[in-house]
Amino acid sequence: MKVLLIKDVKSLGKAGEVKEVKPGYGQNFLIKKGFAKPATPEIIAEHEAEIKRKEEEEKAEIARLKQIAEKLDKLEVIITKKVGNNGHLFGAITKEEVANALKEQHSIEIDKKAITDKAVIKTIGEHDLDLKLGHGIHAKLHVDVQGE
Repeated sequence: MKVLLIKDVKSLGKAGEVKEVKPGYGQNFLIKKGFAKPATPEIIAEHEAEIKRKEEEEKAEIARLKQIAEKLDKLEVIITKKVGNNGHLFGAITKEEVANALKEQHSIEIDKKAITDKAVIKTIGEHDLDLKLGHGIHAKLHVDVQGE
């Protein structure tokens, strides 16, 4: 009996592979537990169409992220914060503040977790932050911190 694996099965194969198994094992375990489907031509064609659809979606997502990265490389975000007598900021500029300022000033929404810099911004001036957008795409964001 031929089955199309839906999930990885230890000692049998990975999801998406077509395997020849004994009818009892295929019917009573793999299909019944949801690890596989019978490898009929319709199911295999449906699986291949799903793979193609996912590849197209991924290509579109990568193209969209590259456009956002190009925009971010050219943008500057201005953040104003209170300054103490010694010239240092009260508190640090958080990743959430940077993400919110980017959304307010340029209508680009990114997740605060995309900002990968470990350095905390505690001083007035210009800073460049590294953003990890996904699919191996990185961008630089120029942040100008001004005191009130």
